[in-house]
Amino acid sequence: MKDQKHIFSILVDNEPGVLSRIAGLFSGRGYNIDSLSVAQTVESNASRITMETRGDDHIIEQIIKQLHKLINVITVIDLTDKHHIKRELALIKVHAKPEHRAEILRIVDIFRCRVVDVGHEHYTIELSGDEEKLRAIMNLLKPMGIIEMARTGAIALARETATKNSN
Repeated sequence: MKDQKHIFSILVDNEPGVLSRIAGLFSGRGYNIDSLSVAQTVESNASRITMETRGDDHIIEQIIKQLHKLINVITVIDLTDKHHIKRELALIKVHAKPEHRAEILRIVDIFRCRVVDVGHEHYTIELSGDEEKLRAIMNLLKPMGIIEMARTGAIALARETATKNSN
C-alpha cells in the first residue's frame, strides 16, 4: 500500500465556494494537493476540477468518499488506473544571448512548442505536454538561464473505451 500519485477529475456545480470547500476538505485532513486546475465545462452550470494528490489506497479511498459527501460534487473519477490524456501548459522565459538563440530555436522545434514573445535578451516559450516533456525541456534550457516560469496544473480526460461490434 505504497503512496502513489493519483489524478482526479471532479465535476462540480459552478458556484462560489465549491473549490474552497474541496480545498478545506484536503487541508482539514492533512492531505496535500500537488496540482490543481479548475475551469467551466461546456455546460455553464458545471466546472471540472483536475487535481493531483498522493496517498496509499486507504487515504485515496477516504478522499473519494469525502468528496462524494460534498453537496456540490456531481462526480469524482480517479483517472490513475484508467486510460487518460494528461497535459500541462508552461510558459518559460529564457535568456536568449545571440550565441544561444539558434540552439533555443532548435530545442523549441524538437519539442514542438513555440516562441510567443521575443525581447532583446529573452525568448518566452509556450509548451504543452506531460510532466516528463516539461522536465526535459527545462533541463535543456537551464544552462542558458531560465529567467522565470509559470505552469498550469495538470488537466486530464479519460480516453474513450473501444466497444465491440455485436453483429
